[in-house]
Amino acid sequence: MYGKMKDYLSKTISEIKEAGLYKEERLIESQQQAHISVKGKDVLNFCANNYLGLSNHPRLIQAAKDMMDRRGYGMSSVRFICGTQDIHKQLEAAISDYFKTEDTILYAACFDANGGVFEPLFTEEDAIISDSLNHASIIDGVRLCKAKRYRYANANMEELEKCLKEAQAQRFRIIVTDGVFSMDGNVAPIDKICDLAEKYDALVMVDESHSAGVVGKTGHGVSELYGTYGRVDIYTGTLGKSFGGAMGGFTTGRKEIIELLRQRSRPYLFSNSVAPAVIGASLEVFKMLKESNEIHDTLVENVEYFRNKMLAAGFDIKPTQSAICAVMLYDAKLSQVYAAKMFDEGIYVTGFYYPVVPKGEARIRVQISAGHKKEDLDKCVNAFIKVGKELGVLK
Repeated sequence: MYGKMKDYLSKTISEIKEAGLYKEERLIESQQQAHISVKGKDVLNFCANNYLGLSNHPRLIQAAKDMMDRRGYGMSSVRFICGTQDIHKQLEAAISDYFKTEDTILYAACFDANGGVFEPLFTEEDAIISDSLNHASIIDGVRLCKAKRYRYANANMEELEKCLKEAQAQRFRIIVTDGVFSMDGNVAPIDKICDLAEKYDALVMVDESHSAGVVGKTGHGVSELYGTYGRVDIYTGTLGKSFGGAMGGFTTGRKEIIELLRQRSRPYLFSNSVAPAVIGASLEVFKMLKESNEIHDTLVENVEYFRNKMLAAGFDIKPTQSAICAVMLYDAKLSQVYAAKMFDEGIYVTGFYYPVVPKGEARIRVQISAGHKKEDLDKCVNAFIKVGKELGVLK
């Protein structure tokens, strides 16, 4: 049988390559930071989710080492058997404090958090109303649930209201959205979403993966940005982006929701507990973010500086309120060629194209970090201009 399947797989892989959609993986030979080594070449990294520049911070590395000395390397168990240490509860409390919520549950990743939140809470009697640009993990989580599904165009409040009117036929309703949409960099209008939720008696859930640590006056996410504390029922998020960039995810929100997830959420019940080293470093992150807002301020300055320079140069950039700047090219092959030429200039970026983004919407997604210096940003902009002129993107 595999001989037949092998032919099919080989043909499919060849078609992906011919279409210019094949994804190559470059090997990084250094720590994750602004300057990285790839195949012995020093390049500036502009495609990591390392928004606060903490992925190799000395305090986090030391905290991880110290926690391994105190609590060991791995848990070798799920939480409800013998996988819960005191430090897991401490981190859950720190996350609750950060988001101003009642309780938190940890997962191995945010993909698991989103995959495990819907099925325990909703049945075929209920409705899930989802933004069209929500992350794949939300889409997969919804698929695991028998609730009726509605979808509205990205951040379109008229379509959302229409869905809410139709969903009055169901028992419970929940509106689900990314806080920051990872491919465009725009922020969901959570204040308007909450207004509609209250008007039509619905819950609200926000995935904070690309917004926590980034948006809001002090980077505390969409509820800080829009003043919606107490109006959002569920937040999910990751420890793998702003908060140190390792592994781990979480769901935080109403205490009864979190309590039921501990009883019935399958990714939580059947996955190993988050490792002590990750817990130790994550606790240090939240401690650092309480001490000062300097890192977030640097990120905001860097994003504004880079975006203004790119717009002045004539690039087509999606409107953004986050650390994501989508430089639109529209052609899949062009995005790959552009990214390759940028690498030759010492800038590591990645072209995104279908199926990661819609057909005809190819772009290079630039992700700014607090770890970037002004000279790093200037070098990136200058490389974009040089390559843009070579490829006819800029006149």
